Amino acid sequence: MTRKIAFLFPGQGSQFIGMGKSLMDEFPEARKRVQEACDSLGFDIGKLIVDGPEEELKATYNTQPAILLVSVIALEALQERTGVEGAITAGHSLGEFSACHAAGALSFQDAIRLVRKRGELMQSAVPLGVGAMAAIIGLSASEVEALCREVDGEVAPANFNSPEQTVIAGKTEAVEKAATLAKEKGAKKVAHLPVSAPFHTSMMKPAREGLAQFMENMTINDPRFPIIRNVDAGLSTTADQVRQGLIEQVTGCVKWVDSMARLAQEGVAEGLEIGPGKVLTGLMKRIDRSFKIRAIGEAPDIQSYKEESDGQA
Repeated sequence: MTRKIAFLFPGQGSQFIGMGKSLMDEFPEARKRVQEACDSLGFDIGKLIVDGPEEELKATYNTQPAILLVSVIALEALQERTGVEGAITAGHSLGEFSACHAAGALSFQDAIRLVRKRGELMQSAVPLGVGAMAAIIGLSASEVEALCREVDGEVAPANFNSPEQTVIAGKTEAVEKAATLAKEKGAKKVAHLPVSAPFHTSMMKPAREGLAQFMENMTINDPRFPIIRNVDAGLSTTADQVRQGLIEQVTGCVKWVDSMARLAQEGVAEGLEIGPGKVLTGLMKRIDRSFKIRAIGEAPDIQSYKEESDGQA
């Protein structure tokens, strides 16, 4: 029986200067992809990823294509060395676009242009300083939902990341009030996120409309294997569902806990986090410790995975 493996892709916050450099050094195909990205975007994104500056990489319209690019070259290098195939895929927020490319629903050129546009639209949807996001750790999702309703102002859950970690977003003042209330209600930790806009809330409506328009004439294919949607943890198996899922998640909540539970429902007990960092690996340990997951972000990760797989063969 073939093992069913999930390909999981990280979102914003996983980026760092130098991510994917070992892949670019070791794999000629990775360097070609980086050049394609530079050509599609009209600037040297490879140099920005390897050399920074960090402030520039942190701008969402740069972060999004940078993470997608590193995720794509990591997956392609992994498949070149090991031939591993995915049975299902999911990506956290921005990562859903990487997942759609991995499943063959989006071409690389369209995916990279799309996330660049998504970043620009999200950045311009809300003036700087008006919106904020904060992670609340140590309260349940229902407790966080309830405290958001108590606060006078625009604030709501944006990401259900693990049973004990929910990210809230909205107008800065309302987020601050909710953060204070969370501490009063016994939250272990409240961390304000270094983001420039309140992603995954109704405040992103202009970005959602802009993205829908940008995608109007874009070719989207039926995926080769199912993509778990952020907004409802349902499966996208057609081009129309893929399109709808990507548009809706701009203003919709990231239901990551439900998405990971969906893997178990589909009989998948093993996954690879493909791209920079180990955020999803850390979250999975808090969601389902029985799920076997490892991060593949650099050339040595691929080598050790190959050696292990060869040993099991």
